[in-house]
Amino acid sequence: MSDAKRKVTIFDTTLRDGEQSPGCSMNLAEKLRMAHQLAILGVDVMEAGFPIASEGDFEAVRKVAEEVRGPVVAGLARAVDIDIERAARALEKAAKPRIHTFIATSDIHLKYKLKKSREQVLESAVRAVEKAKGYFDDIEFSCEDAGRTDDGYLAQVTQAAIDAGATTINIPDTVGYAIPEEWGARMKRLCDAVPDLGTRAVLSTHCHNDLGLGVANSIAACRNGAGQVECTVNGIGERAGNASLEEFVMSCRTRADFLDFITGIVTEELYPTSRLLSNITGVFVQQNKAIVGKNAFAHEAGIHQDGMLKDSLTYEIMTPQSVGILKSNIVLGKHSGRHALAVRFKELGFDLAKEDLEKAYKLFTKVADQKKTITDDDLLAIVQDGIQDIPEIWHMKYIQTVGGNQIVSSATLVLKNRETEEEIEEAATGEGPVSALCNTIDRIVGLDGSLTDYQIRSISEGREAIGEVFIRVVFDDVEYMGKAASTDVMDATARAYLNAVNKALFARGKAAEKG
Repeated sequence: MSDAKRKVTIFDTTLRDGEQSPGCSMNLAEKLRMAHQLAILGVDVMEAGFPIASEGDFEAVRKVAEEVRGPVVAGLARAVDIDIERAARALEKAAKPRIHTFIATSDIHLKYKLKKSREQVLESAVRAVEKAKGYFDDIEFSCEDAGRTDDGYLAQVTQAAIDAGATTINIPDTVGYAIPEEWGARMKRLCDAVPDLGTRAVLSTHCHNDLGLGVANSIAACRNGAGQVECTVNGIGERAGNASLEEFVMSCRTRADFLDFITGIVTEELYPTSRLLSNITGVFVQQNKAIVGKNAFAHEAGIHQDGMLKDSLTYEIMTPQSVGILKSNIVLGKHSGRHALAVRFKELGFDLAKEDLEKAYKLFTKVADQKKTITDDDLLAIVQDGIQDIPEIWHMKYIQTVGGNQIVSSATLVLKNRETEEEIEEAATGEGPVSALCNTIDRIVGLDGSLTDYQIRSISEGREAIGEVFIRVVFDDVEYMGKAASTDVMDATARAYLNAVNKALFARGKAAEKG
């Protein structure tokens, strides 16, 4: 393979084909935000919309064309005069305008959708390109459903469009039916049949993802003559979506040893662009989505984590920084090992001795069996519960709660201060018995806690089952976990809350000692 790399044009259709994905519509302001980010990302062409579709789409294309500089701005038009005229008006103020016109070429579309002959479609294609050429020099023509179009007829239409003035010929796998080897072979046959592809016009590919092969087919097309790939951020689009921009781009970068083409995309902007699109549309990518998914650079298995901590190359083929993610995420869960746990504790400021690490690991595995993912707050609670010796400053002597759906809930408690030996009785009301308990304890100890999580778990069977209460409380902007067990849930709740109170007071004392 030659060392010379040819640049593939990235044609982003997030604002047009992507927006047609259910739930992904954008208003004018949102389209403009996305368009400006696509320019920062470095796309070569952005298809801003379908101007004839609605007044909103026309205005969006017009504003993107007026405001965004850098990429070519394209507007889509069917091969009819009114569409082309509308697109031309929308693109009037673009620095680099392109009209993208199309017509179906497969026999199935001709028979059932257009109800036209091959000769009629050929005439419409030529007439549309010629009309568009009267407005701008940069004209793209697409053979809709090219994947199911006869080879000979596809070559005939392609040559006619080039002769009419088309500078880009797009071959879409409109229904996502192609297989990479098949799609690559189709591109090669077309290039062989139409030598003007690659000289007078750029060959483009537009692959849908119905079989999950959109990116693979796009790569196969580029290996066989295509010079432009049409794709979308996060792979959004009709039905199962389009070829994913970020996956194609990072395939080119990561496998530069095998592929002889590159893109001009600023890869460090891939993740920010993905996040912006998700925030605009409210449609988030699945966690295991390649490149930009939450788990793309996450590692939970102990063996993987150990390798990653020694050298990231053991389990990562690209760096998270290369796509705009700050760092890999070592996810702590039940499959994690001591090495990863020790590293995370050290990052949190706890350089644990071997004996303490073992204690922490035992508690960690217990919590991990109950939770899918362990957070830093969980780890801090583990340290506080199992490693440090937290003195019991406040001890509960007496508890009584009153609740019901027809009365105001209240709680009465007697707490003993172990430092002063003083016993204090207090009562308070709340929205329910738990709220009343927390309010009463806060009143006695002089803290103002905010309950952020409350869970009860049965740890035995029968009517006298022991209930284990886990709570999370925020004191002084720091979250503490408290836990206790009892056959009386309210008793366990009060003591769990006190457990968190004592941890907060201990932490406050330590902070005071450090000055």
